[in-house]
Amino acid sequence: MFDLPALDAAAALVHRAFPPTPHYAWPLLAARAGAEVWVKHENHTPTGAFKVRGGLVYMDRLKRERPRVRGVVSATRGNHGQSLAYAGARHGVPVTIVVPQGNSTEKNAAMRAQGATLVEHGADFDAARQHAAALAAERGLEFAPSFAPDLVLGVATYALELFRGAPPLDALYVPIGLGSGICGCILARDLLGLSTEIIGVQSTAAPAYALSFAAGRVVTVASAATRADGMAVRIPDPAALAIIRAGAARIVTVTDAEVAAAIRAYWQDTHNLAEGAGAAPLAALLQERERMAGRRVGLVLCGGNIDLALFRDWVLGGIADGA
Repeated sequence: MFDLPALDAAAALVHRAFPPTPHYAWPLLAARAGAEVWVKHENHTPTGAFKVRGGLVYMDRLKRERPRVRGVVSATRGNHGQSLAYAGARHGVPVTIVVPQGNSTEKNAAMRAQGATLVEHGADFDAARQHAAALAAERGLEFAPSFAPDLVLGVATYALELFRGAPPLDALYVPIGLGSGICGCILARDLLGLSTEIIGVQSTAAPAYALSFAAGRVVTVASAATRADGMAVRIPDPAALAIIRAGAARIVTVTDAEVAAAIRAYWQDTHNLAEGAGAAPLAALLQERERMAGRRVGLVLCGGNIDLALFRDWVLGGIADGA
């Protein structure tokens, strides 16, 4: 799909907007997990999540190829929308974002602050995505999917930074929403000729990719009722699934209670706040603690955009509930 010079060029483009994010080996996490743990802090980007990298690469190509584009429309639960709004503002491209009803109030506010026009529609991400496609046709706007080659190339730049900057990793745990993050990690690993295992992570309440991975074909689910909204997807992308099946070792599913415990662990051990999808890789590592004992493991803390109300109820409230 891409070569290493193209990935290096994407990294240079991203770094014109912000510097590489840090990766640290946290000793308290190592003690908790029984392994050497390197965390890639994508919660330290200008939008608080990894998606901004893909937005920058996507918008750069769009503006070069269609300098008079009227605007872009897409659907999101938050981080993809923030990435497009951030990149659109840098390139002077109006951005409309469709979110499901009841979406994160703080992510909605962040998208508006970045300059996006927000539309609330549908019960979940997949319904919002269908409405965004209809708006694109109706208004003559460019529909920006949540999974596309530009987005994969952009987010692969964080994996490039991690693989080049950290010691050789035995395994890397990556959360799966629609798939750009894990596909970017697979791309970067393969272009660098590494043997690192890439392990996907999904919610037990939204296991469409895990089921599809096992079945060898796209399997949709009726609901995606996880509080980790970055993983709340019902319908896998076929192109993403093909890359994941070819390049991932396995997919681990974690419960919301395990994710809440991992968010607390990140705060206790690193004083970093993770959103649900951001903490899911740590939850998976802790679930596979015996399997990973003594190995060098990477975790993608893909974002830190969690609402205060959700944090209080789910993460802190769960302590009393035994989560």
